[in-house]
Amino acid sequence: MTITLRPHQRKAVNAMWQNDKGQVIIPTGGGKTICMIDDAITNMEVRHHGQTFVVVAPRILLAEQLCKEFLELLSPGHNAHVMHVHSGDVEFFHTTNPEQIHLFANTARTAGENCIIFTTYHSLHKVQAADIEVNTIYFDEAHNSVQRNFFPATEHFSADADRCYFFTATPKHSVTIFKPGMNDTAVYGNVICNVPATQLVEEGYILPPKVVVKTLPQGDFKLSDSENLLQTLDEQSVNKVLVAARSTKQIVRLVGESDFCMQLQERGYNWMYITSKTGAIINGKKVSREQFFKTLNQWGEDDTRFVIMHHSILSEGINVKGLEAVLFMRNMDYIGISQSIGRVIRLGKRHKTFGLVCIPVYDKVGIGTARSVQAVVDTVFEQGEPAISVVRR
Repeated sequence: MTITLRPHQRKAVNAMWQNDKGQVIIPTGGGKTICMIDDAITNMEVRHHGQTFVVVAPRILLAEQLCKEFLELLSPGHNAHVMHVHSGDVEFFHTTNPEQIHLFANTARTAGENCIIFTTYHSLHKVQAADIEVNTIYFDEAHNSVQRNFFPATEHFSADADRCYFFTATPKHSVTIFKPGMNDTAVYGNVICNVPATQLVEEGYILPPKVVVKTLPQGDFKLSDSENLLQTLDEQSVNKVLVAARSTKQIVRLVGESDFCMQLQERGYNWMYITSKTGAIINGKKVSREQFFKTLNQWGEDDTRFVIMHHSILSEGINVKGLEAVLFMRNMDYIGISQSIGRVIRLGKRHKTFGLVCIPVYDKVGIGTARSVQAVVDTVFEQGEPAISVVRR
């Protein structure tokens, strides 16, 4: 399959060819993954010997999604062997044993064929322990790499890999010597490509967000979480909604201790949620993660009305088609807010002209969230700057 790059993607790929290390800053929805894939394929076609590529993701779920997207564009002629290094159960060869990683990668290289390793930040140290030659490594959602447990392996591959690229929409910097940040150019390189969100909106590749702060009854008239959400849904007239819940406990209470789900069904909505504790649930029935995301994407493309609730799993990286609105029931840092907004600004059907971002406010609840969301929107979509999170202590 031929890859057709958008102008900003071509700019990013060209920058990667001109620099062996660096940061690629592209807003959520701007197509960072295609840049990785095009770079990898070009390397395979230009350099006719076995190479090892590593793709690092924050979650197993995202590693699986990245693998699927790579394989959709790779052809048999690229002679690419796939290995997953994490604790998940996938259809491809998967292991966290350094000796097996070493054997798999070096067998491919000895045969003059390519190896692509999909791993997570949690398991990257296993790839490091395998002591293999890595030609190119792509860090997806690279702001995760500054975490204390993940940084040593990141630092290792920054120095050891032939080529090293850090992709994110939300860089994380540090102003203290005691914690790492992406402003450490010795590890992360310079920003070799920075695509403003304003440019992508103007060119029609993503939609602008519309922030609605909904003031709810206060004091003695304060509504329950269920009533808050239902009232907000009724007033905004949206069909495909992501709810960013405060906690897994809040989701469980909504589902099990109120008539929220019954009220949703009476309004014509299907409902689903996924958390690390409860697993995946669709309309009250427990399903596999595979079935959950298959259904989610199917509903995103057709006319099904649905509400999907989560605490953190869907905030980052996962592509969810068709979402029209995100409702914030909790505060987040700049990265979480920006990533959540990114879920609803992707292009949809013709009638979709913006991504709705709604914050219910009552008493003092929600005021901080509303301010934080507006600050992110002003920075990213008005000023055209990335939402940089700063570690100060």
